[in-house]
Amino acid sequence: MSALLPVLILLTSLIPAAMTFFLAQDSNRLRIALNLGGAVLKLALIVFMLAEVAKGTIYETRLEFTPGLYLLLRVDALSLLFVSLSAFLWLLTTIYAIAYLREGPDLSRFFGFFSLCVAATTGIALSGTLISFFIFFELLTLSTWPLVVHKQNAESIAAGRSYLSYALPSGAMLLVAIVWLESAVGPVEFANAVDLERLDRTSQQIIFALFIAGLGAKAALIPLHGWLPAAMAAPAPVSALLHAVAVVKAGAFGVMRVVLDVYGLERMADLGLAVPLSVLAALTILWGSARALQQDEIKKRLAFSTVSQVSYIILGIALATPFAVIGGLVHLVHQGLMKITLFFCAGIFDERADIRRIDQLDGIGARMPWTSTCFSVGAIGMIGLPPTAGFVTKIYLGIGAVQADAIWVLAVLGASTLLNAAYFLPMLYRIWFLQPIAATAEGDRPTERPLGLIAPAVLTAFASVAVGLLAASAISPLSWATLIAERQYLR
Repeated sequence: MSALLPVLILLTSLIPAAMTFFLAQDSNRLRIALNLGGAVLKLALIVFMLAEVAKGTIYETRLEFTPGLYLLLRVDALSLLFVSLSAFLWLLTTIYAIAYLREGPDLSRFFGFFSLCVAATTGIALSGTLISFFIFFELLTLSTWPLVVHKQNAESIAAGRSYLSYALPSGAMLLVAIVWLESAVGPVEFANAVDLERLDRTSQQIIFALFIAGLGAKAALIPLHGWLPAAMAAPAPVSALLHAVAVVKAGAFGVMRVVLDVYGLERMADLGLAVPLSVLAALTILWGSARALQQDEIKKRLAFSTVSQVSYIILGIALATPFAVIGGLVHLVHQGLMKITLFFCAGIFDERADIRRIDQLDGIGARMPWTSTCFSVGAIGMIGLPPTAGFVTKIYLGIGAVQADAIWVLAVLGASTLLNAAYFLPMLYRIWFLQPIAATAEGDRPTERPLGLIAPAVLTAFASVAVGLLAASAISPLSWATLIAERQYLR
C-alpha cells in the first residue's frame, strides 16, 4: 500500500482534471465537487504522510517503461515540503476561483487545465529522477498556457505567446543538459550520489549552466523573467497559481534539486559555481525590486516583486551554509503564503471595486477592511518586518551570509528590504490614510462577498503571520526545512 501513495497523490489531481474536461458548462455542482474533493483528499494524504516522513519513512513508486527508462515518484522530506505547500494552496485557490469566476464562460476547460497544472506541479515535487522531473516540467508548461490565455483577448493571447517564447526554448536547454549528463553517468536519481567524475571539469560547468538556463525561465531569473509580468493578463486565480503554487516554484524547486541532489554543495564550491549562481540570484533580487517600484498597476508591481522574492530561495541554496540553506528552503513556503495573499487581494480589489491601478487604492481600507488588512499583512511580510514569515527568511539568509563570509549579501538584503518598503508602503498609505478621490454613496460601496473570495485571503494572511510567530515550534515550516537540511544536505 505504501508504494501506491505517491501515485494516489498524483491521481487526486489527474482524475478531477480528466473528468472536468468532459463536463457540460452548466455542471457546476459536479465540477465543484470533483475539484474540491480532489484537493481535500490530496491534503488528507499528505497530512497522513507528514508524521511518517518525519520519522524517516520514504514512499516510492517505480514505473518502468523500457530498460533504463522509468518514472520514479518518491516522497521524501524535500518533496513533501513542496507538495504540502501546493496542496494547501491549491485547495484555497480552488475555493477562490469558484467564487471569482462564478458563472463565467468555459469553466470546464478552465478547471480542467487548472487541475492538470496542479497535477504537473505535484509530479515535479514527487519526481525522483531527472527524466521524471522533465516530463512533469514540460507538462506544466503545456497545462499553464491555456490558463494564461483563458480570457482570449488580445492582451492574454500576447501574454501566452510571450510565455511560450520563454518556456519552450528553456525546456529544450533543460533536455540538452539532462541528455548530456545522463549519456555520461547513466540515469540520475536524486536519492543517489551522481558520479560526475566521468565528466571533465569544463563539461560539468557547461551542463550546470544549461540546467540554470533551462530552469531559469520558470524561476524568473534575469534575463529570463520577461514573461511573468506579461502573464498578469490572466485571471486573478491564475496569477495566484503562477506566483505561489506552480510555475515559479517549479523553477526554483528544480534549481534546488540540481544544486542539492545532482551536484551537491561541496562540488558546487569546487567547480566555482556557487558564487556565480548567488550573484545571479542577488542581481535578480535587486532588479525585480527596482522594476516593481516603477509599476503603476497592482498586479504588475506584484509580478516584479515575485521576480525578486523567488530568488531569495536560490540565493540561500547557492550560499550553501547551514542557515542560508534552511532560509532558502523555508522561503519556498513563506513566499507562497505571502504572495498568494497579495494576489487574492488584488483580485478582490479588481472584481469587487474595479481597482487595478495603485492610484485607485485611495481610501479603500475603510470600504474593504478585510481585504485591505490581508493585503497589508502580505506587504509587511514581503518587506520582512517581524513577526511575519518574511522576517524569518531574511534573518536566516543574513546569518547564512555571515557564515559564508559573503558580507556583500547583507548589503543586497538591506537594499532589497528598502526597495520592498519603497514600493509597498506607499500602497498601504493610500489604502489607509488617503480619502477616495470621489465621494462614494453608501449603496455604491464595494462589498467583500462572497465568502469564497475573502476566506482564502484571510487564511493565507493568518498563516503568513502564524509561521513567523511559531517558527520555533516543532510543526513549523522552519522546523521542517531544518529537518531537510540536517538529514539530507548538511551531514
